[in-house]
Amino acid sequence: MLQELNELLDAAPQRPDTGKFTLLRDGGTDGSFLVHHFLSFYLRAGCKVCFLALVQSFSHYNIVAKKLGVSLTAAKERGQLVFLEGLKSCLDLVFGEEEQSGQPSPLQFISGSVSNLKDLFDFVRTSLMPTDNDCWKGRVLLVDDLSVLLSLGAAPVDVLDFIHYCRMVVCSQLKGNIVVLVHGSEDSEDEENKLLVTSLCHHSNLILWVEGLATGFCKDVHGEIKIIKRLSLESTEQDVTQVYQYKIQDKNVTFFARGLSAAVL
Repeated sequence: MLQELNELLDAAPQRPDTGKFTLLRDGGTDGSFLVHHFLSFYLRAGCKVCFLALVQSFSHYNIVAKKLGVSLTAAKERGQLVFLEGLKSCLDLVFGEEEQSGQPSPLQFISGSVSNLKDLFDFVRTSLMPTDNDCWKGRVLLVDDLSVLLSLGAAPVDVLDFIHYCRMVVCSQLKGNIVVLVHGSEDSEDEENKLLVTSLCHHSNLILWVEGLATGFCKDVHGEIKIIKRLSLESTEQDVTQVYQYKIQDKNVTFFARGLSAAVL
């Protein structure tokens, strides 16, 4: 969990938001450090988290989480974390491995037997629905990263439908939160990904957009983050935008105003 980022967002594990959709967007740089932050943040907050990890293995996320003071293994064992390892699920489908549970794979669409993401939505809904002995403070869906679904053959309209139904269940019905990472630079020639990113921006309460420096590589400043807070999704109120630069360290990320890096000063 990145304390400086919490301060910029006016957030704390003791009082997590409810009913919010947060979009993590990166272009020309890697925004995965934001995924690790929100994963550790919501686990510390006592929320139940459904994590659709479509990019890396469980061991990768667990190693980074330990640096941030959280054990994903322990979270899984106590039922707080439901982890979908997308890489393994894809390989199981490609090589014809049968699901031990007898249930269809959440990523069944890549086999060609179905054309939508209903199985993935059912996985999310089942994972986050409250039970009789439920003691979690909230529900969270975390996706790293949504662009992978397009690469696996899902149509943009199916991905947007999936997010729409997830918002209805997680944000509206369960009063939980959704955090999604998607790749998307403004000069990208991928029209499908452009459509996805643009649509998600219109429906997000909070956008964290990280980009590489326009001036190129710098060892003391790794990128720029734009924090866009949507005051209302229904009205035409002006968005609140803040811009900072950042430097990624081994167990932390420091943020500072443009041109105010300690190395520059």
